[in-house]
Amino acid sequence: MSDPAPQDREPADDSRHGRLSARVHPPVASAPTGLVPMSDADGALVAMAYAPEPAADGAAYRLVVLLHGAGGSARQGLDLLLPVADAQHLLLVAPQASASSWDLIAGGFGADVRRIDGLLATVFDGYPVRDVTLGGFSDGASYALSLGLANGDLVDAVVAFSPGFAAPPATHGRPRIYVSHGVDDRVLPIDMCSRRLVPHLHSLGYDVTYEEFPDGHEVPTSVRESATAWLTMARRPS
Repeated sequence: MSDPAPQDREPADDSRHGRLSARVHPPVASAPTGLVPMSDADGALVAMAYAPEPAADGAAYRLVVLLHGAGGSARQGLDLLLPVADAQHLLLVAPQASASSWDLIAGGFGADVRRIDGLLATVFDGYPVRDVTLGGFSDGASYALSLGLANGDLVDAVVAFSPGFAAPPATHGRPRIYVSHGVDDRVLPIDMCSRRLVPHLHSLGYDVTYEEFPDGHEVPTSVRESATAWLTMARRPS
């Protein structure tokens, strides 16, 4: 486990330091609802998104960026919360890592930060967004924590299913954090990962909700439901 860096240490504000530049703003164009593939200029799939129908009262979405595990796919990331998206009015965006896992795991922030930043800019242009959450599973959870702690001035909540570590170059803001982990996890053993990481985050002053469950390296339905309840019950005022 790598320790989160001190609060508000000031490295360069760029992708190499995990910083996101996109910011929430009123949409400037209409965007589709339902399942939406997102491609780059060459036509390569870079993300999958799901947008529920607009709320009858015009309420903005909570955007949740979902990061797959090592060797996974954008669709696997999307499926983490797809079953609850309509009921909870969650706008989901699941990027595809530029390599087999996320850039930080492979050696340092860079290409995936830029990809996520571009996706955020596109989503903000097309949809009304109120809050931004980063979430993920396994390597994706470690990346969500690292990127979320580095961008707490944009991200208000992080959902980490079975993370291994958090390693932001510097921290900004104080996002709320939800962590779950299976006590029988053989891929990222709980004693080496969340049982060390969560107390450390608490010691740094973060608001962390932690849930252990009696299974392995997975996201049980009960955990997804707990994470969704935590995420939606603590929404910030408009």
